Amino acid sequence: GAPADVGLAEQPGESVDHEPAPRQRSRAAAYLALTKPRIIELLLITTVPTMLAADRGVPSLALIAATVAGGTLAAGGANAANMIYDRDIDAVMTRTRHRPLVTGEIRPASAVAFVVALEVIAFAALWAAANLLSAVLAVGAAAFYVFVYTMWLKRRSPSNIVIGGAAGAVPVLVGWAAVTGTVAPAPLLLFALIFLWTPPHFWALAVRYSRDYARAEVPMLPTVATPSATARRIVAYAVATAAVGVAAGVVAHLGWVFGAVATVLGAAFVGYALAFRRSPQGRRALHLFHFSITYLTLYFVAMAVVVVVAHP
Repeated sequence: GAPADVGLAEQPGESVDHEPAPRQRSRAAAYLALTKPRIIELLLITTVPTMLAADRGVPSLALIAATVAGGTLAAGGANAANMIYDRDIDAVMTRTRHRPLVTGEIRPASAVAFVVALEVIAFAALWAAANLLSAVLAVGAAAFYVFVYTMWLKRRSPSNIVIGGAAGAVPVLVGWAAVTGTVAPAPLLLFALIFLWTPPHFWALAVRYSRDYARAEVPMLPTVATPSATARRIVAYAVATAAVGVAAGVVAHLGWVFGAVATVLGAAFVGYALAFRRSPQGRRALHLFHFSITYLTLYFVAMAVVVVVAHP
């Protein structure tokens, strides 16, 4: 949705440890790879449950489909734009050296046209099927990801993922706005949840690839701070994430069962962060990274289940 790559291993939201070499990838597959589909999956997991919470039930399937499609196209365009701008450092990093613009499977000019088409279609689809606010939020988040995170902060500041991660948190606002036409305190807290979740999620992966980032001269926190300093920041953000996750359930009136689930998930997230702080090295970092995805997935799945059970 708006992007989540926002960063992950490049963008906030990446859920893979590396990108394998393509096996005679078709042209269609190369264009699909530009959109970073595995990152987008995580964004969709947050959008649909938020739509259910906004509706206090199940919105029309047509609206859900249009919102998911529009968010996917907007995020995919942002991710492709990220690859266009970063193709120089992608060629240096082991994890990203097989991306289509690095291998020459797709020319930069063709990729630019692809990005423009995706964003225009995303905006038109959301405006037509949902409303103008959801369209502006989705494409605005894509622009933020490209211009603020990718082009301005990523190569200049260790706070790149902290600020840039906001783009990956916007899909919940898009989902809520698509249903209600407004933005309210509940989706703003869900936005804060993902905003706070992104740094520990991404830094855990960046620990694993710190040498890659250092070689590419990208100042991700693990490349410019000591392991213990990185671990302290991760713990602080994990605690904040857990607290906001519980608060969001209260404000959205999701009930005590959801509150219990959010509390247990948050405690586990903090537990993984503390385990990493005790031993801030690669294996613990990957454990934290993978659990961070589990945390966010189960949190939003629980939200969807609670809403559907309460409002069948």
